[in-house]
Amino acid sequence: MSDPRKPFTLIPGAAGSPVLLHVPHGSRRIPRRVREGITLDDAALERELDHITDAHTAELAAAAAAIAPATPWRFVNDCSRLVVDPERFPDEREEMLAVGMGAVYTRTTHREPLRPPETDPAPLLEAYFHPYADAMTAAVEGRIAAAGRAVIIDVHSYPTAPLPYELHGAGPRPPVCLGTDPFHTPPELLAAASRVFGGCVGHDGIGHDSPFAGAYVPLRHYGTDRRVTALMVEIRRDTYMSEPGGPAGPGLDMLAHALAELVGAV
Repeated sequence: MSDPRKPFTLIPGAAGSPVLLHVPHGSRRIPRRVREGITLDDAALERELDHITDAHTAELAAAAAAIAPATPWRFVNDCSRLVVDPERFPDEREEMLAVGMGAVYTRTTHREPLRPPETDPAPLLEAYFHPYADAMTAAVEGRIAAAGRAVIIDVHSYPTAPLPYELHGAGPRPPVCLGTDPFHTPPELLAAASRVFGGCVGHDGIGHDSPFAGAYVPLRHYGTDRRVTALMVEIRRDTYMSEPGGPAGPGLDMLAHALAELVGAV
């Protein structure tokens, strides 16, 4: 449920729905105290938010939820990923540490300084990352208790041209990239997503795990609990919006119908 003291919102769906639409990177909001630790001036920060934010993904998830056969639950990050990135590992397991973009970013999408290199991530992890992870874990366990399983559909977008921070940006950049996990993404979930999104961007427009791979699962369940399945949906931004950071276009409605169809299929 929404709580103004928390940096996230859990929006209830149908009581028996196993589906949780997760929107981790759609917000531009940075609390004042966090802004004080960012070295960019206001204009540079706005440009960085244009590049790093998965713009309109919260609206996409909301539109899909409104027309899905059974309303999915939604877990939405109300803060920018420049506060913390809830989908990173909070420790040395995170490969994006190599470019200063672990759970707490110290570099921008263009590998320029975002925070002082000596920034201690612990206060931000304590204030934002861990409460978010705990709440997402509770939301997943709520779906398991109600439906016997949880299906996490992670809603993202990515730029048409690779940005300097990307570690795997040289690969294909299809209109829709489906990110998978070898333990948590069953073939039938991947097939359903390929079918519904192929219907709106063409089956040749669907790719897997390039330029981004994997799917988010809370660490408590990760690699151990097969009741939790997951898929990441990465939508190339030129299919639905003006880049970078511009308004949404008619493609958003088409994609919302496809996402709603996926919710119904699973």
